[in-house]
Amino acid sequence: MSGRKKSVKRINLALQGGGAHGAFTWGVIDALLEDGRLAFEAISGTSAGAMNAVVLADALHQGGPDLAREKLEDFWFAISREGALGLSPIQADILDRMFSFWPMPFSGSGFLSQFSSLSSPYEFNPLNINPLRDVLERLVDFERVRACRQVKLFIAATRVRDGKITLFRHENLTADAVLASACLPYLFQAIEFDGEAYWDGGYSGNPALFPFFTETKSEDILLVQINPIERQEVPRTPQEIVERVSEITFNASLLRELRAIDFVNRMIDEGRLDEASYRRNRLHRVDATEALAGYSASTKLDTSRRFFEDLKQRGRSAAQAFLAEHYDSIGTRATLDLRAAFS
Repeated sequence: MSGRKKSVKRINLALQGGGAHGAFTWGVIDALLEDGRLAFEAISGTSAGAMNAVVLADALHQGGPDLAREKLEDFWFAISREGALGLSPIQADILDRMFSFWPMPFSGSGFLSQFSSLSSPYEFNPLNINPLRDVLERLVDFERVRACRQVKLFIAATRVRDGKITLFRHENLTADAVLASACLPYLFQAIEFDGEAYWDGGYSGNPALFPFFTETKSEDILLVQINPIERQEVPRTPQEIVERVSEITFNASLLRELRAIDFVNRMIDEGRLDEASYRRNRLHRVDATEALAGYSASTKLDTSRRFFEDLKQRGRSAAQAFLAEHYDSIGTRATLDLRAAFS
């Protein structure tokens, strides 16, 4: 792009949750910021996607793309095994389990594993220790995020009382809201505030796409999808079975929304819906499935900085490939065929 003025296009960014897979998303964002041809009108994020979203939005507001890249690196180092060296054994183990690929309630060899298979977090974690709060409050100025008008934020959490999705927008965003979006119910007590209790947003919106339809102008949505839709082999071990159930559960809400988008787009194409009342949405995707397919089961509990850096590089490569192939299509046509991919 040297010597040429960059043509900047505004998009909406949708970031899935999924433990350490979020470091792949970090790499995607890093490459998009470095490239500089996409601007984010709004970001929807869940769990690890919510963390990437708030760190990104705060740093963009404070200092722009270069600072955002720096702050995202600081965040992923802070939650890595090396970054957790100053924590107590139980704090370090909580972070380790939280950012494993699929944190399992009955697996692992750390301090908590002997308790968590026999009791609830209200028993084995009565003080509700969550070292992520300290990391977020150290790296993110939530008062600045609430004042930000540069990027809209939509952070999803699941209301325990009725299982419905709750969206926290930038104007009312707090550390508690982000912790609610990442509250794994077998590891943490429900996050309670304003008279409600919340669990991980992945159960109800991973990530939520519907706020883009009415609260933004951009018709282009870039989904960073880190949970595989398909697996060819039938899982057989207890851990494989629970992991696959988790993948299916945490993709269900996204699949429903993608099918709804496809339905509305088809109705508009057929003249059965008025474009003055309904909006077409163009979907694009950076998919982690192929990039992460080669990891063995033994790496799924790896939260080392080296491993996060490897995931980041894979995310960067995937984003660069997406831009090379699809940048010209943004703003004119979808590059993700929803019917072929999800019907």
